[in-house]
Amino acid sequence: MDGSYGVIFIIIGSVVALFFVLYILPVNLWFTAQLSGVKINLLNLVLMRLRRVPPSLVVNALITSTKAGLNLTSNEIETHYLAGGHVNNVIKSLISADKANIPLDFKLATAIDLAGRDVFEAVQLSVNPRVINTPPVAAVAKDGIQLIAKARVTVRANINQLVGGAGEETILARVGEGIVTTIGSAVSHKEVLENPDKISKVVLSKGLDSGTAFEILSIDIADIDIGDNIGAKLQTDQAEADLKVANAKAEERRAFAVAYEQEMRAKAQDARAKVIEAESQIPLAISEAFRNGNLGIMDYYKMQNIQADTDMRESISKPTNGNKDKK
Repeated sequence: MDGSYGVIFIIIGSVVALFFVLYILPVNLWFTAQLSGVKINLLNLVLMRLRRVPPSLVVNALITSTKAGLNLTSNEIETHYLAGGHVNNVIKSLISADKANIPLDFKLATAIDLAGRDVFEAVQLSVNPRVINTPPVAAVAKDGIQLIAKARVTVRANINQLVGGAGEETILARVGEGIVTTIGSAVSHKEVLENPDKISKVVLSKGLDSGTAFEILSIDIADIDIGDNIGAKLQTDQAEADLKVANAKAEERRAFAVAYEQEMRAKAQDARAKVIEAESQIPLAISEAFRNGNLGIMDYYKMQNIQADTDMRESISKPTNGNKDKK
């Protein structure tokens, strides 16, 4: 029995050791690579295991690239994998670019991939252009009429500008700015409505794709709507503002007139008070004149007669209520 257990343990150990050796020495991958025409050393596959690089990934990438006519090395693929790149995506993009006669080498493809862009999608976009719809762009012509335009921008990827080039947001912003400038320079909104292709030609001639990751193929105006009469609205607002200013100035003048009238009334009341005060001093002055012998009794009577005549003339000159009713 002990001998049987020993044989079983030996067999199990041998099987485990065989699987371990096959894992360390990927003979099947090496054999597949040789059959596919890929020259790679078995020791190199072992070292990939030690560097934690999947040998199957490298071998399959080499087989695919070799069958497609690309000249790549295992060191290039391994380096890109260790840098955090997407090896299969890069290989597919290189094959697609080669079939479409798009100049793309392994160095540029890996740089685009490591920059965070989908290099395979970029190649596809370079082959099949994409249409970008701009949001509604509002602009005002010189006659004050607002126009709302929508454009369709056909772009394709610029492979050489994918690293460091601006994205779709920049394209949309520049196209919107060009539309606003073109409409704003038009003398009349009718001119824009009659020739919408003028906007496309002017905007396209500005080279808006400079410094971006795309190449603009065409700019087509999809729709133009008439908005508000901004000029009339501004004139109305200006008239209302002028009216408010005029009302404020009139109110200021009225307040000044009221204050001036109140000031004059106060001065008149002060003058009447001074007259009353002066009249109250007359009897005292007469008494003083009598005591000093400067005024005689006859002089006083003459003065009283003159005052009575004056009062009578004033009463005659004033109309009575009865005379007013007769009139």
